[in-house]
Amino acid sequence: MSAARRLPITQVDAFADRPFTGNPAAVMPLEEWLDDATLQAIAAENNLAETAFLVPDDSDEADYELRWFTPTIEVALCGHATLASGHVLLSAAQWRSEMRFRTRKAGILQVRRDGDDEGYRMKLPAYRTESKPLPDIADAMGGDVVETLWHEGGYALIVYRSAEEVRTLTPDLATLGKGDILYIATAPGAGDPSAADVVSRAFAPGAGIPEDPVTGSAHSVLTPYWTTRLGRDAFAAYQASARGGHVGCRLDGDMVELTGSCVTTVVGDFLL
Repeated sequence: MSAARRLPITQVDAFADRPFTGNPAAVMPLEEWLDDATLQAIAAENNLAETAFLVPDDSDEADYELRWFTPTIEVALCGHATLASGHVLLSAAQWRSEMRFRTRKAGILQVRRDGDDEGYRMKLPAYRTESKPLPDIADAMGGDVVETLWHEGGYALIVYRSAEEVRTLTPDLATLGKGDILYIATAPGAGDPSAADVVSRAFAPGAGIPEDPVTGSAHSVLTPYWTTRLGRDAFAAYQASARGGHVGCRLDGDMVELTGSCVTTVVGDFLL
């Protein structure tokens, strides 16, 4: 029997200031790409919202090529696993101030240090939504929906009047799981214990994620919407999942800049 192949793996809680909060991601730097079926199988074995795979980039555009897999599919954009990837790489390269990632569908992304070793600023594309009636989605989400909006990348934004309504939602995940869509429920944060300007929750049952703890790509959608509604270019957000996480949001042209911290929880090898 041949010896097992060891692949480095680090598990990181992203958008977290202590373990067991924020959103866990597995980060796996590779020397070269494995076949897609193996990448998907590893992500299924990890059984986290996302596993990020990294390979050194051979262009002048970026430091690494980055791909993300849920337990069931490869996704076009994942913010929290990008933040976690930046954390892992910058922790190993203390002389570096930033890392750039080339992705297949989301362009060039950047993670850079923000003050201390665990704080970072990340740039993702800004996804601007348009008002669109989504009656079936509104019914499946439940609650008193104020407005529904859509982004062609597969993002449904469902707006409520209060943070309490968002916190107490019990969506029909079986119905929502019939499409590969990220469903984002949001409301003003006035009166919420998080003291955030904006509160949200995110659901992706079609991607094998019933409720995502803290979703960077959701804030690619939330940031353009709320900066327009609030009349300013930055705000504080809180994703009100069971784990919870704070996200600083700023609109910067066609990009959003998200701030957050990371905590490493596991360092080891995946035996293949």
